[in-house]
Amino acid sequence: MVISPRLELRTSQTLVMTPQLQQAIKLLQLNNLELTAYVDNELENNPLLELEEDSGDTAELSNGPADKGPVVSVASATLDLSDDGMVGGNGDEALDVDYDNVWNNDSVSDSATDETNCALAPAFDNWGSPGSSGFDDGSADFEQTLSKEVSLRAHLMGQLNMDIAEPAHRVIGAYLIDTMDSSGYVAPDLAAAAEGLGCDEGTVEVVLHRLQQFDPPGIMARNLRECLALQLQDRDRLDPAMVAMLDNLKVLARHEYSELMGLCGVDNEDLRDMIVELRALNPKPAAAFDHVKAQLVIPDIFMRPRTGGGWILELNNDTLPRVLVNNHYYTQVNSSVRSREDRHYINNCFQSANWLVKSLHQRANTILKVATEIVLQQDGFFARGIQNLRPLVLRDIANAISMHESTVSRVTSNKYMATPRGIYELKYFFTSSLANITGGNSHSSEWVRHRIRALCDEEVPGTILSDDRITDILKREGVAIARRTVAKYRESLGIASSPQRRRLKSTYL
Repeated sequence: MVISPRLELRTSQTLVMTPQLQQAIKLLQLNNLELTAYVDNELENNPLLELEEDSGDTAELSNGPADKGPVVSVASATLDLSDDGMVGGNGDEALDVDYDNVWNNDSVSDSATDETNCALAPAFDNWGSPGSSGFDDGSADFEQTLSKEVSLRAHLMGQLNMDIAEPAHRVIGAYLIDTMDSSGYVAPDLAAAAEGLGCDEGTVEVVLHRLQQFDPPGIMARNLRECLALQLQDRDRLDPAMVAMLDNLKVLARHEYSELMGLCGVDNEDLRDMIVELRALNPKPAAAFDHVKAQLVIPDIFMRPRTGGGWILELNNDTLPRVLVNNHYYTQVNSSVRSREDRHYINNCFQSANWLVKSLHQRANTILKVATEIVLQQDGFFARGIQNLRPLVLRDIANAISMHESTVSRVTSNKYMATPRGIYELKYFFTSSLANITGGNSHSSEWVRHRIRALCDEEVPGTILSDDRITDILKREGVAIARRTVAKYRESLGIASSPQRRRLKSTYL
């Protein structure tokens, strides 16, 4: 074969991830806070983008005639559900105890809510105005209503300055306060503190004892025993029996009550009262000054019952950034530019702005479409409770809405839906399945976990259920489950083993 240069034509198909497609995929998996930050950055960099007034996207799910199939469209869509047993009947079962809500499908309607709001509105029209019957006359300064959270260090330093007059002891006290951990404990070894302060260890211990009398009780302790002892001393309950119990906390932790009665010299009733009193103490006295606020979950989708049956889904427009392209400004700028670089820049901004608006609209429609299908698949859960939660995988939703599984996975990540039963991540509704022994519909693993927790909560000291016993109960209810699976689910729920629960639920609790 002669080696020589030559020209050849070849045809092939390749998938190219354009920057626009990468942007659309990135926007799809962002939550509402990340999306807002991304859009704010684009608004700063692109002069052709501006904020748009919000306009809601809504999807309605209604119970229509049984001969109609599912019909889905976006932005004020109506979904008719066939009567296949998924929709709740006239008598809905009670809600699950673990959700702690009292929502009733028959007690809430759009018209009732609107009438209530209209009835209450006049009562608050003049609230806070001069001459009104409010709590204030509206003349108070706003700054006077702000509350200031006091830190634990400031609380202790204020007591230190009032209680200790010696300057040297104040320095030692301030040093010990600064070395306190987040639970309110100090290092048990005072020698290091004495060496760092250049004083003797006895002086540091004297100051520490004075600090231990500060509020809150139990603060500045060197270990758990000393913390509990300080609180009992503050309550005037540090008697010899309590001292003996504090000296044998490990025996109490093992629930060896017979041995503990001999060590404390008390009978059953006295030991029970001592344990109850000990449980009322605070092992972390600094926790009362922990001002770290929990991050609230902001739902991306709102779900509410519809008058006449069914559900209404709508996007949370308060957290959904909406932008538009200023075509008028683009026309003015494009007609005035002369250089090629400026024209290239303004055209790139125009294309980028159009693509961002299109991507945001497609993202909103996709989220609403996926959420609508999830509600359609899990209608029994919303109508009757967790016992009707169906096993569901990403493939089921992807096939129903003609999308790829990866797209559904991105949509359901870090997205939350506010429902009448609480706020849930969209991933919550995807659960594995356990076969039904009787040949009926499969059981959701989430419902099986809920059932295991309910069985353990209903236990009494004389009837503690072992894993084998729980397995037998579930099998009688039609769940094909192995004992090791029950143990795995129980451990994932943080439920102790049967011997530990037997000791915990004894008569001493």
